[in-house]
Amino acid sequence: MAEVWIDGRAVTTPRGYPVYNKYRQTVIGEAGEADADTIRLAVDSAEHAQRHSISVHERARILERTADLLQAEHEMLARLISQEAGKPLKDAKAEVSRGQQTLRYAAVATRTLHGEEVPVRGNPGSENRLAFTLRKPYGTVLAITPFNFPLNLVLHKVAPAIAGGNAVILKPAVQTPLTAMKLAAIMTEAGLPKGWLNVLTASGPELGQELVAHRGIQLISFTGSQTVGQDIRSHAGIKPVILELGNNSANIVHQDADLDLAARTLAARAFGYAGQVCIAVQRIYVQRQIFETFQDKLIRASSALMVGDPEDPRTDVGPMISLDAATRAWSWYTEALDQGAKAVLSPERNGALITPAVLVDVEPSMRVMAEEVFAPLAGLVPYDDIEEAIEWANESRYGLQAGVFTTSLSVAMTCAEKLQVGGVIINDSSSYRADNMPYGGVKDSGLGREGPEYAILEMTYPRVVVFNL
Repeated sequence: MAEVWIDGRAVTTPRGYPVYNKYRQTVIGEAGEADADTIRLAVDSAEHAQRHSISVHERARILERTADLLQAEHEMLARLISQEAGKPLKDAKAEVSRGQQTLRYAAVATRTLHGEEVPVRGNPGSENRLAFTLRKPYGTVLAITPFNFPLNLVLHKVAPAIAGGNAVILKPAVQTPLTAMKLAAIMTEAGLPKGWLNVLTASGPELGQELVAHRGIQLISFTGSQTVGQDIRSHAGIKPVILELGNNSANIVHQDADLDLAARTLAARAFGYAGQVCIAVQRIYVQRQIFETFQDKLIRASSALMVGDPEDPRTDVGPMISLDAATRAWSWYTEALDQGAKAVLSPERNGALITPAVLVDVEPSMRVMAEEVFAPLAGLVPYDDIEEAIEWANESRYGLQAGVFTTSLSVAMTCAEKLQVGGVIINDSSSYRADNMPYGGVKDSGLGREGPEYAILEMTYPRVVVFNL
C-alpha cells in the first residue's frame, strides 16, 4: 500500500512507486507519490503543531523514548536498512546504534539550550537596561536526506529540529523511504504529537522543488550532491539553508605512520559500503619513501574485504545503490585508465556490485580525483614533503574532512592548521565521525554544522529581550 505520513498517521496516496531490495532487485515495499494535496496537508499539519508547543522536558523525554524503541527494534531496522540501502548488515546495525546516540545527544541539547545576557549597560543611556536572549525555533524545517544513512542522517536533522521546538517535514531519498516511514511510526509511539513529523515521498524531483520554495517552510536542511544543494539555495529565497554536500576526501600517510593501521583503516573506509559515504576515503597521498610498501599493504587489506550479499554478516562491500550508479562509477574508472591511470588492484563488476579498485598514476584533473566518486575506488599519489601533500589535498573544491596518519605531533598540527576542511582526523581516516561532534565542511562541501548540540543552534535563532528597569 502506497503511503505517506501526515498528522501522526499513515495516509494512503492514489499512486505509489516500488522500493527494491538493492541486492536481489526484488520489491520489498511501496512508497506514496506525494501530490499538491498531500503537501498542503503536511504543511498545514506542521503549522498546526507549531501552535501547540511541547515543553522542553517533554521533547527530551520523547527523544529518549524513541532511542529506547530503536533499541527494541534494532534487528528489524538493521535488516530493513540493509535491504533498501544495500548496506552491509554489520554497518546497518552500527547505524541503528548510532541513531540511538544521536537521539540521546539531542535530548541533552534540548535540556541545555539557552540564551545569554547581552551587556548593553556599557552603552551610554542604557545603564538601567537588562538584555538577554532566548533561543526560538524557526517554525517548520524541511529535511531532505540521502540514501546512504536512511536512519542516522535522518535523525541528525529530525532530532535537533524537534529538540529546538520545530516541526519537521521529511523528504527521504527516493531509494530509501521505508526506514523513514518506520521512524515516524516509532516517534509517534514514543509520544511525539501529531504534526511534529510528516514524511513525504515521491519518485521524482518535483516534490523537493515544490517544498523548497513553499512559503510554509522556514528552514531547509539538506544532505546530498553539490549540484542539488546549489539549486536548493538558489530557489530557497531568504530561508536559512544548511547544506552538507559531500567530498572527495584526502588522506595523508606520512613516512612515520603505523602503516599496518593506515592500510587496514583506509581499505575499510575507502571500500566499505561500496564507498557510498560522503567522507569515504578517495584520494590517498603517501610519502614517497614508503609508497611501494604501503601500496602492497593497502592492496592486501583491500583484497581481503568480502564483496557480496549485504545481509550476510561477513560482507564488507555490498552493491551500489542502483545499476545506474554502478554504470556511472565504472565509466569513471575506465575513463581514468584511458587518461593514463593504472590499476594496481583491478575491479570486477557484476550488475550493481563492484569490487575495490586502487589506481596509481592519477592526475588531479581526472574525475576520479577531482569529483566525488561515491564508489569503491581510490587513487594513490606519492609526495615528497608534508607541505606538498597539504597543497594537493587543498586543490579540491571540496572541504569536508581529511585523515592524516603520522606519529609526529608537528606534522599533525601542521595538517590541522593548514588543511582546508571542516574536520582533520589524526591516525584515523577521513570517514571518522562521532555523532556529537560538529560535522560539516567548507568550500563546495556546504554550509552549517550537524551534531545535535551544533545543529540545534542552526535550527533556532536568538530573540533579544530588553528590560528598562
